[in-house]
Amino acid sequence: MAAVDRFSLLYREISRSCSFYVEALAIVGAWYTVRKVVSLALDTYSALRLHVIPRLSAEVDLVKKYGKWAVVTGSTDGIGKAYAEELAKRGVNIILVSRSKEKLEAVSRSISETYKVETDFIVADFSKGRELYPALEDALKDREIGILVNNVGVFYAYPDYFTNLSEDMLWDLIHVNIASATMMTHIVLPGMVKKKKGAIVNLSSASCCQPTPMFTVYGASKSYLDYFSRGLHYEYASKGIFVQSLTPFIAATNMTSFSSTVSKRPIFFPTAEEYASHAVSTLGLSIRTTGYWKHAIQWTLGERLPEWIWAWFALYFSRIARKRALAAKGK
Repeated sequence: MAAVDRFSLLYREISRSCSFYVEALAIVGAWYTVRKVVSLALDTYSALRLHVIPRLSAEVDLVKKYGKWAVVTGSTDGIGKAYAEELAKRGVNIILVSRSKEKLEAVSRSISETYKVETDFIVADFSKGRELYPALEDALKDREIGILVNNVGVFYAYPDYFTNLSEDMLWDLIHVNIASATMMTHIVLPGMVKKKKGAIVNLSSASCCQPTPMFTVYGASKSYLDYFSRGLHYEYASKGIFVQSLTPFIAATNMTSFSSTVSKRPIFFPTAEEYASHAVSTLGLSIRTTGYWKHAIQWTLGERLPEWIWAWFALYFSRIARKRALAAKGK
């Protein structure tokens, strides 16, 4: 009987102790649930504010908000050309900057005739490095530049290992992907500060979301642009300047033509025109965005993946793409 009493007492003590821990765990669980619900609500609101509301409401007057002229680099193909056309559609005069005079003339004429805006162009090969910028500065000095779009960039011909890249390729990645945006911003920004208004859009990449092997230098160059954009925004926001980092995932452009998968246009790979249409509507709303709602879903998922899983998948698919590209090259 005494043994039963001792067991009963022990059971009551354990129950009392467990009750305390259960209540504590319940409080922790409730707090975690509230945090997740609030985070989901904020993410949903942010997505609606960026990708839905602007496309349902009246378009922002970009000329009044930022200025008469926009400079777009790398603007004869792909996203750069499509972005220039979207700005022109909204009444902004366009200065195209690229290396092919023939393409510049054709795109400049097309934009001017289609959207009834003024256009101009500057022939510039950003791979030439430092020698290029005095002439660019001189060509832009008397313009009221309201928007600068640093789109020009070079990409790998196909995924490859770092030691297989030529020195010329490495210097092109540095000059075109990094130096061009830095120096173009240095040329244009003082005029924006003087007017106390302006916008700078830097085309980064979702490859800066997580380390992406076999695109290592490209991803590093785009990570620079992302960091540069965000830091510069906080530095000059008080002076009326808006700086945006666009971090798109894959779009169906000439730059990604090495991939047969992209060429088939799966649902998450927009055309350059489709991407630019969405991206322009986010200008002035977010300093860092993928620019496209389907890419935003991909970014959210990518951010939540452990780094090693992202890197493993990137390496796996890059090796496949490299093998196919080399096979096609050998034919």
